[in-house]
Amino acid sequence: MKRIFPEHSLPLDGSKLEEIYDYPKHLEHCWVQVNFVSSIDGAATAGGDSECLSNPADRNILALARDLADVIVAGITTAIVGEYQKIRVDPKRRERLGLSLQQPIAMVTNRCSLGPDSPQIVDASVTPIVVTCRNAPAMAQRDLIAAGVDLVVTGDDVVDLHGALRALEERGMKRIDCEGGPTLFGSLINEDLVDALCLTLAPCIVGGNDGRISAHQMPAQLHPMSLESVLESEGSLFVKYRRQRRANSSPHVQFAEVM
Repeated sequence: MKRIFPEHSLPLDGSKLEEIYDYPKHLEHCWVQVNFVSSIDGAATAGGDSECLSNPADRNILALARDLADVIVAGITTAIVGEYQKIRVDPKRRERLGLSLQQPIAMVTNRCSLGPDSPQIVDASVTPIVVTCRNAPAMAQRDLIAAGVDLVVTGDDVVDLHGALRALEERGMKRIDCEGGPTLFGSLINEDLVDALCLTLAPCIVGGNDGRISAHQMPAQLHPMSLESVLESEGSLFVKYRRQRRANSSPHVQFAEVM
């Protein structure tokens, strides 16, 4: 056993943070890196609000995570509530790293529940991606295609996330920044699709009935992770864990949408 904090208290510059939160080099397949903030008693929100758990260092790391990714993936509710059409990244950093100046947002929805005139579509700076399933309303699918959306259809009644990742990979998007919400994260966990978790632990306890950062209807499964880094700022801890994937991971996963 060793004490990590406060033994090492030297400030980190931007290049060192990039090194800590960057993706593996020369990826052959998608790498899913999930970003979340929670209280130290495990709540994803306090009274339904996650912003109160954040601080400037957390927002800096979230911005960095977006800068480093080929695509930002989120469940439809998270994308709408978080106004993801407003996300902007650092073009100078991305140009230096050989990435597109602005990556798309990929929004996951079983029912294709996003109108063609929604801000996430009309105000997007690059062509948005909507991931849905074959049994989503056909008219809604046609409307989104007509609006210029890059529509990915995979799975029958619910989205097949393996198919979604394959579709992103085919588009050259292997560095996946997933920002939830809890149902999408829980579905990824359930089928062992999470390669890394970047978690901010806010220095507070919440209690109440606010949900956890992951949720899924299937029974809980244990997925061991390896600790890669621990940082601290203003009492918040920033931990990064990496998944050691099992060889016999299930080939299919379904996303149960919660609106």
